Amino acid sequence: MALNYGFFKELVEAIGPSGYEHDAVEVWKKEISSVAKDVSVDVVGSGIARIGAADGLKVMISTHIDEIGYMIRYIDKEGYLYFEPLGGVDRHVMPGNRIAIKTRNGIVRGVIGRKPIHLIESKERDAVSQIQDLWIDIGAASDEEAKKLVSIGDCAVTAVGYEELGGNKIIGKGFDDRVGVFVMTEALKVLSKSTLAASVYGVASVQEELGLRGARTAAYGIDPDIGLVVEVTFATDCPGIDKRKIGEVTLGKGPVIARGPNIDHKLFEDLVAVAEKNAIPYQVEGIGHPTGTDANVIQMTRSGVRTALISVPNRYMHTPVEVLHKDDVENTVKLVTAFVETLKR
Repeated sequence: MALNYGFFKELVEAIGPSGYEHDAVEVWKKEISSVAKDVSVDVVGSGIARIGAADGLKVMISTHIDEIGYMIRYIDKEGYLYFEPLGGVDRHVMPGNRIAIKTRNGIVRGVIGRKPIHLIESKERDAVSQIQDLWIDIGAASDEEAKKLVSIGDCAVTAVGYEELGGNKIIGKGFDDRVGVFVMTEALKVLSKSTLAASVYGVASVQEELGLRGARTAAYGIDPDIGLVVEVTFATDCPGIDKRKIGEVTLGKGPVIARGPNIDHKLFEDLVAVAEKNAIPYQVEGIGHPTGTDANVIQMTRSGVRTALISVPNRYMHTPVEVLHKDDVENTVKLVTAFVETLKR
């Protein structure tokens, strides 16, 4: 399957942490507009595109376009910037990161600094860095100089690009959940060439990392019959992860179909049947609690929505070096496409 990885690269490298997703949504709108005439952005900023039957069964393919990042809170007299996280940033890997700050004047570069290891008390060396003990250095010599470049409330992300690793893997930031947006977009491209009985809504939701906010409002507005969430999940094929607690998910072995109370049992069975019929490799993940994805709020929208969750295995989630396998991405597109094509009026 020939997917447009150039679009994925552009999407991943767009700055769009929770609450500041506009640039990433614009990248997505430009791509999806080639196949969907009905493209809009709702009040909170989520992108919504529709294809298929005008009055058919309504299917919402939900993905979230926001990424984790930072927001500038304070600028001190020496021109250093202090910040707070937007979403669940891993504090273990924050010091030393290069940073891209989105400002009214364009992108400002910086680095997250802290005291050198030599000057840290021995009892603190093994502790996780506290946010208040870190700062962003943009090379300014004073607060006056810094404030000409950066404003309170500006957002920032780790300045890491998209790279290929070992031929069939990809590394970069923000795969949670830009890969879901990519899968949804590529699936809609394929589905747009079919005569569908369903009315299919592709949603690039915002502020997922701050409490599933965009999916909540989008689902209320669409009022879908079926909610299909495309996300990432933890690949457990790396050292230190206890599979007895998390389950077994392996990079390269296919999309992960979730099963549990947040998932409609019939939809789970249907997804498995579609995968097996089309010889699409898949894995199963048991989740005995709310999944922490857009599926949570979609399932409980209005009088309830039949909801399913498909995930792409992802190593090192919420760090600047997340890892995906291209085979998993492509097989997730195949599964989403084949499933939607089975839906009847």
